[in-house]
Amino acid sequence: MPTLKRSMFREYDIRGLVNEDELNEASITAIARGFGAILREKGVCSLVAGYDNRAYSKALTEAAISGFLASGIDVTAIGQGTAPLIYWAQYHFDIPGVCVGSASHNPNGWFGLKLGYEKSSTLYGEEMTALYDRIRDEKFIDGAGTRRDVPTDTVIAAYDADLVRRAQLHRPLKIVVNCGNGTAGPVNVPALRAFGCEVIEQHTNPDATFPNHEPNPSSVGFQKALEAKVLEVGADCGVGFDADGDRLGIVDNLGRTMYPDKILIFLSRLELAKHPGASIVFDVKSSRAVSDDVKAHGGVPVLWKTGHSYIKAKSREVDAPVSGERSGHIFIRSGYYGYDDALFASLKFLEYVSSQLKTVAELHDEVTTYVTSPTYQTHCADEVKYAVSDKLTAALKTKYGAENVIDINGARVEFEDGWGLVRASSNLPVLVLVFEGKTKERMDQIIAEFKDLLKGYPEVGEMEAE
Repeated sequence: MPTLKRSMFREYDIRGLVNEDELNEASITAIARGFGAILREKGVCSLVAGYDNRAYSKALTEAAISGFLASGIDVTAIGQGTAPLIYWAQYHFDIPGVCVGSASHNPNGWFGLKLGYEKSSTLYGEEMTALYDRIRDEKFIDGAGTRRDVPTDTVIAAYDADLVRRAQLHRPLKIVVNCGNGTAGPVNVPALRAFGCEVIEQHTNPDATFPNHEPNPSSVGFQKALEAKVLEVGADCGVGFDADGDRLGIVDNLGRTMYPDKILIFLSRLELAKHPGASIVFDVKSSRAVSDDVKAHGGVPVLWKTGHSYIKAKSREVDAPVSGERSGHIFIRSGYYGYDDALFASLKFLEYVSSQLKTVAELHDEVTTYVTSPTYQTHCADEVKYAVSDKLTAALKTKYGAENVIDINGARVEFEDGWGLVRASSNLPVLVLVFEGKTKERMDQIIAEFKDLLKGYPEVGEMEAE
């Protein structure tokens, strides 16, 4: 039985480095045996499995499949595809369980598993702790599952056709599509063309070395590449997808990055027109502009924890037609399945844009009512990051008053004219910080105050833009 690092069992998925100490074929098989036993106890005997385009993802996902089969779980394997494609296949084949082999937007050398026992839901919180405990105690269930391999191209064609039917393009748009050499190119580009867009491709061929920039539309390198191409070809906008296709980024026609919380504003307008008074869920990293616009359009803003599993659960709880995160995860429940699907979110964004007489830049200006910082990261070891976050939360409450600190996920300090956030990342050994002000000067003041506070914590490194 391999030794498993507890820190790999993160808040809403499993994530670790591919090496002898963390994720390898032996540890992945053990994880699958543990989850297979949980499935069996819940009366679930089948799952869909797939993986992203990293060089090691196929072999490690095959190790997981062997563990599921040995636990008596029937596996439908669809091969290499985006995370949303794999989630969609649960509905397509009417199979409750899922295993996505992916490190999402993490740098090369990382791997992970997103596991679920029901559609549009993945493990999180105490469920991850229970999975770790079961594997540690070797509480497995033996069995003999069967395997079915389905041609990936067949699944992609059906998925693309389904999504295109669910949205409407009101006028032709010219877009640049950047997939960061991740998994999304062969899946998403055909759908966007079938939707009626003129597509200019940028880094859409899968390449596991990610030779151009990180496969993360929130990263500066990704944004600069997409911005430059949009300006070069005179596109209406640029559309970016992360390595496994569950996160969306947009660049307007002036080459300016539109943070995904602004994308959510336009999607919420679409849905509030159909569902007056509905709740819209967004995470603690999101701009105050989201809350303002949701209220202005008759909706109820709901601020919640960062994390795809948390947002999905809260969205179901409050029956939100659409929800989203500043990181680019967007969840559409109205007319869709409610998981984070960047392709479908892009189609609905383009639907909204094509229905307006304004350019994407003009729409962008319309919702830019605050000055918002990039997402900053500062190194903090996995073993101490949550304790440090708790200490910082207490210190911020003391300094600014507990009534001004939202502590559902780290600490978001609310000022009359801005806010600052610090929280522990669930995916990397870092603290995440975001800031916002009514003016740049005010935002910079808030940043300076947080930087001064961080100096008192030797476990914390220097702040750097993501």
